[in-house]
Amino acid sequence: MDFKQTLDSKIAAYNLLDHPFYQAWSAGELPVEVLRTYAREYGAFIATIPTGWETINDAEIAAEETEHIDMWADFANGLDTVVSEAKIPQVKALLQTADELFAEPGTALGALYAFESQQPATAQSKLAGLKEFYQLPETVEPYFETHSHNDHEAEKLLESIGALPSESHAAVVQACEQMSAALWNALTGIHDAECA
Repeated sequence: MDFKQTLDSKIAAYNLLDHPFYQAWSAGELPVEVLRTYAREYGAFIATIPTGWETINDAEIAAEETEHIDMWADFANGLDTVVSEAKIPQVKALLQTADELFAEPGTALGALYAFESQQPATAQSKLAGLKEFYQLPETVEPYFETHSHNDHEAEKLLESIGALPSESHAAVVQACEQMSAALWNALTGIHDAECA
C-alpha cells in the first residue's frame, strides 16, 4: 500500500461527504439558521489553516489561505452573521487539535492533508446545495466555488510528505487520522446542537 493510500484509508473512515450534516445540506434540508451556526463556528477553524501552511514553510499557499478567510467571512455575511469564537465543544476540540498538529511540520502535513484532500468534493456538494435549495445572496458562493476545483494543495502536501524521512511517516499518518476524526466530530457537534 503506498503512502497516499494509507492516508486516504484513514480519511475514508471519516469521509465528510457521508456525514449527516453535509448530506442534509446537499439535499436542502438544513434550515438557514443551522447554516448560520456552521458559518460562525467553523469559520474559527478556517482561520487556523494559514498557520498550518506557514509551519511547512509554504508562504504562497499561506497567503492564499489568508484571503480565503475573507471569503469565508463573505459566506457568513451572506447569511446575516459573522465568524465568532467557537462555543460548541466539538468545534473547540477541533481548534485545539489544529493548534497542536499545526505546531510541527510533520504533523501539520498530515493534518492539512486530511482537510485539503476532502475540500474539493465537500465544496462541490455544499455549493450545489446552496445553488439548488437556498435563496441566498451570491456572496455565500465564492468560498465554495474556489475550493471546488482546488486539487493542487493536496498534491503539494503529498509531495512534501513523500520527501520526509521514513521515520516521520507514522506521525504524519496519526495526525491525518486525528484531524479527520476532529473534522467529523465538529460537524456532529454542530448537527447535534442545531438539528437534534
